[in-house]
Amino acid sequence: MPTEPESPGPALPPGASTVEPQQAAATHAEPSTAEPSPAGPTTPGLTTPGPTTPGPVTADPTTAGRTTATGTARAKPPAQAVRRHSLRTAPGVAGRLAPVLPGGLPPASADTMPDWLEPAMAANGIGSFDWDIRRDVLEGDHRACAIIGLDTMDQGRFDRTAGSFLALLHPEDAPVVRRRVERAVAELGQCGAYYRTVGPNGTMRAVRFRGRVLADAFGRASRMVGFVWDATVELHKRDRADRMALLREERSRFIKEAARALSEAVTVRDVARVFTGLPLPGLPPDGLVLASFEAGRAQILGASGYRTEALAVWDRTVLPAGHPAAEALRHRAPVFIPTREEFREGYPAVWEPTSRTGRGSWAFLPLVASGRAIGVCVVSFDDERELDADERTLLSTLGGLVAQSLARARLHDAEHELAAGLQRVMLPRTVPSIPGVTTAVRYLAAGSGLQIGGDWYDVVPLPGGHVGLVIGDVQGHDVHAAGIMGQLRIALRAYAAEGHPPAAVMARASRFLADLDTDHFATCTYAEVNVDYGVVYAVRAGHLDPVVRRADGTAAVVPVAGGLPLGIDPDQEYRVTRFSLDPGETVLLCTDGLVEARGMDLDEGIARLTRALGRPLAPAAEAARDPLEDLADRIASQAADSSEREDDIALLLLRWDGPAGGLAAQQLRRRIGQADLARISEVRAELRDALRRWGVAEFIDTAELLSSELVTNAIRHTDRDAMFTARLYREPASDGGRARLRVEVEDESDLWPTRRTPGEQASSGRGLMLVEALADAWGVEPRGSGKRMWFELSATPAA
Repeated sequence: MPTEPESPGPALPPGASTVEPQQAAATHAEPSTAEPSPAGPTTPGLTTPGPTTPGPVTADPTTAGRTTATGTARAKPPAQAVRRHSLRTAPGVAGRLAPVLPGGLPPASADTMPDWLEPAMAANGIGSFDWDIRRDVLEGDHRACAIIGLDTMDQGRFDRTAGSFLALLHPEDAPVVRRRVERAVAELGQCGAYYRTVGPNGTMRAVRFRGRVLADAFGRASRMVGFVWDATVELHKRDRADRMALLREERSRFIKEAARALSEAVTVRDVARVFTGLPLPGLPPDGLVLASFEAGRAQILGASGYRTEALAVWDRTVLPAGHPAAEALRHRAPVFIPTREEFREGYPAVWEPTSRTGRGSWAFLPLVASGRAIGVCVVSFDDERELDADERTLLSTLGGLVAQSLARARLHDAEHELAAGLQRVMLPRTVPSIPGVTTAVRYLAAGSGLQIGGDWYDVVPLPGGHVGLVIGDVQGHDVHAAGIMGQLRIALRAYAAEGHPPAAVMARASRFLADLDTDHFATCTYAEVNVDYGVVYAVRAGHLDPVVRRADGTAAVVPVAGGLPLGIDPDQEYRVTRFSLDPGETVLLCTDGLVEARGMDLDEGIARLTRALGRPLAPAAEAARDPLEDLADRIASQAADSSEREDDIALLLLRWDGPAGGLAAQQLRRRIGQADLARISEVRAELRDALRRWGVAEFIDTAELLSSELVTNAIRHTDRDAMFTARLYREPASDGGRARLRVEVEDESDLWPTRRTPGEQASSGRGLMLVEALADAWGVEPRGSGKRMWFELSATPAA
């Protein structure tokens, strides 16, 4: 318990009664000139056997009128003689009040009680005590006994010794008082303290004392005199002040913590979660409700302590004018309702649904931000209570914090919804399903800002059942970049869907972006996948190389010839890089946000990506969904944390499944543009690869030569595109299992080829001669518009 700072000397031990100077002066009946009694201490301090602490007792009448060594009597003041009395204790206790030994304290006017002090002490309820240290006898006046509680106590419990007096004190206070008194005795000083006494029925009262140790003629501690008074009220005031100070400190800390938590709340849902979980110090609520207010309607955002059906009546409804929440919003001021009766009388129109909640008092706090009411907080209690000024101030402050946080969260949600909606419109809503391949896509917005940017992906179905893959990133991270991205995505998709080869698609997209004159550029990778036999034709414009996960689980970057980003040079020509996939292999395209972040360079990011791509996948038969989706989630989860990621991420995965049985489809179909002579070389390479996969490598040289002749003839002698088709047919094993390759070239010209015999110096005219000489069969067939030239090669399998 709190104790008073000591004066020159230590404080009384817990449980020791204090004595007024008045009483101490009375007990100094005569000075002693004799040697100390053998029963007393031999050194200053509380070294005698038994208790060492004083307590209030009654005065010994035998000491009254005792004479000094000189024969002169020291009379006590009449008032003191009246107010002192002997304790009515056990019969043997009175015999212990022996006369003071001769040779006591010398007379001193300072130790005598003035006549005017007694009325002052009586008026202020102050008692006095006297503790004879040598004899260990405590004496006190009537007021001291009443303050300590001796007047109502069973006198058999108290024998006027310090030990029995210490037993009256609270166990926590007795050691403190003992130490202070011992030090005062040792130093012949003063002491004081608060302590608590415990009555026979367990009641407790607080007492305060001040005491002073007096020395005899030899300079040794003889007795302690002092004052004692009831400090219960005083101590309660101090305790209440301490509690209030602690409560204010807790509330100040609560406001700081609530402000921090609300400032970290990003969305409206976060604000509702933080508010409904706040523990209000000193007045824990039984119910909390947070509601927004817009267009005259209230919407419950979060609540605690209420049943759902109790709040459903007010959710998304127009608040009645007679509702206290509507009044708080109308006047921009809190409404406090301390009792049920006051609610019933003040707001009868809404009392009936409110009474079903079982609450007894309410606080309706308007949420006002920028001068506009945006919502209301409701704090309710089960019991009826009148909130004091501090509590109302606390709730009003909390309402202001919630209002600012809610306004900020609503703005964030609106911006986020706008950005997310715009991004959804710009990106393809669904990825088309194409037989022979499986795709998975992911888009992760940046961790800050509007969460919208220029990253995009696309999957484009192409003529002949093939598929085009697009991944790109427009410079910038704002709405302007997103708008340019949308235009570029649509243009590039249109060019690819028309059947243009990858190099032409990229060149046209670059000219398109340059013509927009936006001062923006874009990086992009476009890959055309031949679904029939898994060949990929990739073009790169300043973008990242694709990464391929092979059938054995390894992953590696595939270098692709690159060019300038789109929009920089309208006349830029792009080169095509060709690579093949086996059934079950996966190609990955992504933007740089996946492999670059704060604290991670590009090489480290690509290495981490290849490790993630190469880790084992669950077997398709055991997985709950396609393993490619799990792979996409694994890669996306390794992106930098949202608080660190400063760029969007677009991710596109394509796995070439191949036909049933894991073999490539035995058909190759390609369109060759009129002016695209380089396409002829690409078609020859595709044909070689296809025949090797189909297991008829013996056809490669002949088929490549004859196909080149037919395609060249169609392009040179017509002004339209040509369609090249190669098919492999196998007879059943019962019929010999012969393989037959048929190659067709279609054009839209009605001019039929003419077989002629060229001279030795002629540079053309030998194409049909080669076809006739090397093919097992050949011919020309008319079509509705144009013609179809074809040849066949056949071979019997070795025995």
